[in-house]
Amino acid sequence: MKVFILTALAFLLGIDDVSTKMFRRPLLIAPIVGIILGNLQAGLIIGATLEIMWMGIGDVGAYMAPDLITGTMISTSLAIMGNSNGSISTMVATAITLAVPTSILAQQLLVLIETVNCSLNGWAKKLATNADVKGTYWLTWPPALLYGFTRAFPTFLALQFGAGAIQQAINDLPKFIINGLSTAGSIIPSVGIALLMMTMLKKRELWMFVILGFVLSSYLKLDILPITLIAIVFAFLYERATRELANQAVASQPVQTSIGDEDEEDYDL
Repeated sequence: MKVFILTALAFLLGIDDVSTKMFRRPLLIAPIVGIILGNLQAGLIIGATLEIMWMGIGDVGAYMAPDLITGTMISTSLAIMGNSNGSISTMVATAITLAVPTSILAQQLLVLIETVNCSLNGWAKKLATNADVKGTYWLTWPPALLYGFTRAFPTFLALQFGAGAIQQAINDLPKFIINGLSTAGSIIPSVGIALLMMTMLKKRELWMFVILGFVLSSYLKLDILPITLIAIVFAFLYERATRELANQAVASQPVQTSIGDEDEEDYDL
């Protein structure tokens, strides 16, 4: 029954990915999987870890990014199902190990589905030319259903035939490999954050916020919640100051008289 529910969830997430896009991130998917499998704590921790690892991943132009939905569904499900009596760190390490290959394999399936969907462009153009709103609406369903099937089919195969194999493989692994996977699980999120910071922090003044957060966390030993509240205050002040400086710059610019007005004054004279 749990396999069927997770397969149905993967199907709905596939449709959501081409519509509202509300549940396409690991931070939202993994906790839902954890609730279904009866281990919300593991789902939350795995989701947060995968979210940090994949935070900067997205489709750019014709590039199709690894399928985060399928990767999160399969890796989280198998990590929890294959380590029902194990520690949270082992589940996280297993999820990270499975997330990358499953997301890359599902990426190739998405490319195939995108190729199939391109065959509908001619039909869509004809419906748009004839202003057929109803026909255009119904034409959106075949790609959505294909996307749902693309996520549901590999999820079902992995959960139906892979859970036992994963559990047996984990039981046979030496302890030093499990410890190595746990260490890798701690390093990969840090690398993801570093890559994201290199992309986002282009302005020099933004590094002051990084230093402030480091001081609050390392030296003042504040928890996440107070640091977040302090960050909100500084972000609000920074936004207001930036807007005020922009308004002052606009106000300080000299008012230019249009050529038409000058011509009209010369004509009146």
